[in-house]
Amino acid sequence: MSRFRLLGSAALCSLVLLVSACGGEQQQQGGPMGPMEVGIVTVAAKPFTLTTELTGRITPFRVAEIRPQVSGIIKERLFEEGADVEAGQSLYQIDPAPYRAALAQAEADLKSAQAQAVAAKARADRYRELVRMRGVSQQEFDDAVAQAGQADAAIAAARAAVDTARINLDYTNVKAPISGRIGRSRYTAGALVTNGQAEMLTTITQLDPVYVDLTQSAESVSALRRQISAGQLQMPEGGKLRVKLLMADGSDYTESGALDFSDVTVDETTGMVGLRATFPNPKQELLPGMFVRAQVEQGVMPQALLVPQQGVQRGANGAAVVMVVGAENKVEIRPVEATRAIGDQWLVTKGVQPGDRIITEGIQKAAPGAPVKPVPAGQKPQAAAPAGAAPAPAN
Repeated sequence: MSRFRLLGSAALCSLVLLVSACGGEQQQQGGPMGPMEVGIVTVAAKPFTLTTELTGRITPFRVAEIRPQVSGIIKERLFEEGADVEAGQSLYQIDPAPYRAALAQAEADLKSAQAQAVAAKARADRYRELVRMRGVSQQEFDDAVAQAGQADAAIAAARAAVDTARINLDYTNVKAPISGRIGRSRYTAGALVTNGQAEMLTTITQLDPVYVDLTQSAESVSALRRQISAGQLQMPEGGKLRVKLLMADGSDYTESGALDFSDVTVDETTGMVGLRATFPNPKQELLPGMFVRAQVEQGVMPQALLVPQQGVQRGANGAAVVMVVGAENKVEIRPVEATRAIGDQWLVTKGVQPGDRIITEGIQKAAPGAPVKPVPAGQKPQAAAPAGAAPAPAN
């Protein structure tokens, strides 16, 4: 507080000398002058959405690496490189002949198992009657029942083999798992591919929507959370913070996005926290890897006080003060905390109250404790009349 007093005292001394000199001139020119006019702005509290600008890069919403799930010779490539594809669209055709034969064999094995099961069940039914009449031994009946159970198990195994053969046959038609932009093909017709190979056939990248990965300092994130907890900031309806993008050339991106999440860990090397926003990209203007600047909403300050920048003065030590027209239209100097520049205004968090009249024009004429004539800022100033002079006649 002492530094603000020193600053106020210095300003007071200089302004008093200036006023004294002006008073001397006025006396030489014909008598004392009335209060000097100063332009004022009345401070009003209003809701204001705080934003911060962060840098980030575009990352795809989804990336699918296409690999074969069966082995064989590629018969045909069924897509155009660089084109948009839909989920389920055929991309490659692997030779299906061996897999058709395997499916036919599995279906035949299923029929054989079903036939054996019928015979085994009939035998068990006959032995059930014979064992009552002591026509067969109990052991023979038990063996027949066990064989019927094994036949049922063989049917289940044969059905599973049929399903596996059918799936493998379906895998010979390689399909797109997602919709998006497909890349170049790394294999051509006639190439041999194997199940589980390391090299992919191609990739599909989903570009609508896209992610924007951002970073913000851990200190800023902690301060924001403290303000929200203290009620100084309010989250918007729905709890989603809106984000706007500035392209690398400085132009605005037409679509707005939303902040999805904030990482729970801090990068040990940079002290930054990762953020991720989602943006619609219908025209595919945003491409993976692009550098962008994002304006991220931080919350709504319900009672924000904004003061024009020309009304805030700073001394050599950086302390901010404003000159206020107080009681009896006398000038007061107040230290303030101007935390953020917003356009041509300062966001002031301490030192002023709603209804305060801040001097923004004629500051050089205002001395602490001196009376002034406040007029709305921007109004053309009138020449000050000598004290005691009669008012001008009305038209």
